[in-house]
Amino acid sequence: MIQARSMDDYHIIAFTHRSLSVNDFGVLHIEEEKRKERFSFLKEIMGLDEIMFLSTCNRVEFLFLTEERVDDQFLNKFFQTLYSDFSSDVIASFVQKPEIYNGIDAVEHLMKVASSLDSMIVGEREIITQVRKDFELSRKQGLSGDFIRILLRKTIETAKQIYTETSIAKKPVSVVSLAYHKLRELNVPLDARFLIIGAGVTNTNMGRFLKKHGFTNFSVFNRTVEKAEKLADDLGGKAYPLAQLEEFDKGFDVIITCTAAESHIITPEIYEMLLQGETTNKVVIDIAIPQDLSPEIKEKHPVTHISVEFLQQISNQNLKERAREIVHAEKILKEALEEFKVIHHQRIVELAMRVVPEKVKEIKKRAMEDVFSNELAQMDDQSKETLEKVIAYMEKKYISGPMLMAKEILLNSKK
Repeated sequence: MIQARSMDDYHIIAFTHRSLSVNDFGVLHIEEEKRKERFSFLKEIMGLDEIMFLSTCNRVEFLFLTEERVDDQFLNKFFQTLYSDFSSDVIASFVQKPEIYNGIDAVEHLMKVASSLDSMIVGEREIITQVRKDFELSRKQGLSGDFIRILLRKTIETAKQIYTETSIAKKPVSVVSLAYHKLRELNVPLDARFLIIGAGVTNTNMGRFLKKHGFTNFSVFNRTVEKAEKLADDLGGKAYPLAQLEEFDKGFDVIITCTAAESHIITPEIYEMLLQGETTNKVVIDIAIPQDLSPEIKEKHPVTHISVEFLQQISNQNLKERAREIVHAEKILKEALEEFKVIHHQRIVELAMRVVPEKVKEIKKRAMEDVFSNELAQMDDQSKETLEKVIAYMEKKYISGPMLMAKEILLNSKK
């Protein structure tokens, strides 16, 4: 039986762009095929009823339900269990970095995340797809349950409403959209040769966005060649291990790079090789933090370098025009939070009332088979049939009528 949960039992441990570097997000990421085993073990050890894992290129979050207090001791055990290969020093550093949300604050935070109000670039619609995808995976793997389900349903509904009823996502502010618009301004032809370095969420979205708008020539490089192959298949391109970048001899017009490397992936020597003797201006969209392109390259070669910082400047200009839309979005969010309080309480009442029909059936069975068994044995078949019809009618009415009344009383008692 599903355990009824208080609103206070919702918790989120969040690592965002405000607290971690890009490299640290990669350390916390857990591959989809490994999540079921690792999170099932975590649930057992920590006594968690439900859990959902959200992981993007600049966000790692854990949504779960527990009656326990989420303090440093809880976080220590949580991370030691989930990341058993981490040293005690690394665990200790992560314990100090997350944003912790509890109860209705956790609900509000998740809605802000899905609505992109908590994103590095507000209005970036890709996050709602990632939230839905990670929820479906947790549900499929048996990690999340009824209470995360109702929360995610309301969260997705709220995010869609915000995107539909406001202009928060109308003017480009996301990395992907801004980079594409810049390419169009530069009149990059549809048959331009693209090198995509890194096959994470951002580059995957970028590649699919470019394909959607008619670009056709893609070569994908990634440390894990399986990921490169997956993205290349989606784009109709060719995949390569990252180690082969310095040997690539087919030339390029545009580089899109976003890796978690600590040093420059594209060194002057590698760039010279990639040019294959060409001297025309090239476009490099470098979304990595720190940058993947060595600064020396811009000094020696004609390069239009589009960095995260450059895109952020454009985004900030657009965001100023969106200020009033954020106010509208927050109004929708506030209404959604009040609606979710009712939805959550309704679910608790439904769970509490679920035992009533079973109890009524138990009483009926005991009456028929034990208390009044002798009397029933003396009745003729027609009388028994009539009695059973009367009992069935009363059973149905007793369950439906008083159940509705009791549910209404319980719901009204919380208003």
